[in-house]
Amino acid sequence: MPEAVLFDLDGTLADTAPDLGGALNRLLQEQGRDPLPLEKLRPHVSSGARGMIGAGLGITPADAAYPALQQRFLAIYQDALCVGTRLFAGMAEHLEELETREIPWGIVTNKSQRFAIPLMEGLGLRQRCVCIVCGDSARRAKPHGHPMHLASAVMGIAPGACIYVGDDERDVIAGRIVGMQTVVAAWGYLGDGTPPAHWGADAIAASPAEILGIAAARR
Repeated sequence: MPEAVLFDLDGTLADTAPDLGGALNRLLQEQGRDPLPLEKLRPHVSSGARGMIGAGLGITPADAAYPALQQRFLAIYQDALCVGTRLFAGMAEHLEELETREIPWGIVTNKSQRFAIPLMEGLGLRQRCVCIVCGDSARRAKPHGHPMHLASAVMGIAPGACIYVGDDERDVIAGRIVGMQTVVAAWGYLGDGTPPAHWGADAIAASPAEILGIAAARR
């Protein structure tokens, strides 16, 4: 068994698409646009405000209008960030199994602390995880390896003894840089770019229940 398991937050631990999509649709309505179906927005959730605003308004951070739209989107989201958000199917049972086996688990996310900490509290998980490393906790966010090193240092467990589970290619890159075993969460958002089979992960899990089995088989 691994000595610790680390998870990405959006699209891996929790399905945050309902609340992020809801925030974007409220922004679209304020801009005089029609709301978009959640399934169209879901692949972009792991890319945060940049991905959501790009999907909904076709605007990138290079556009002059982006900063104001980003701030408004984030303000809307902060007011309702754990309304429709839920753990993915099987994740609650997986976390319980880790705790039964006395395997510590934590979060490494590019989400800012102002959102990630209250969200984990809303899910009732803040006191159960051993670390929450956010995009603004580390010197640089994923795909840089520093957040992974920071989580490892907080836990007191070497990176090579950890597995990292994520639903985006940058999760795999960040984990591999520091020598963590990487597992793709096939139940997550996965983006709309390179297929997960080409990300270079150690394994792809179809459900949270498969994670420990995959990890044990590869060690």
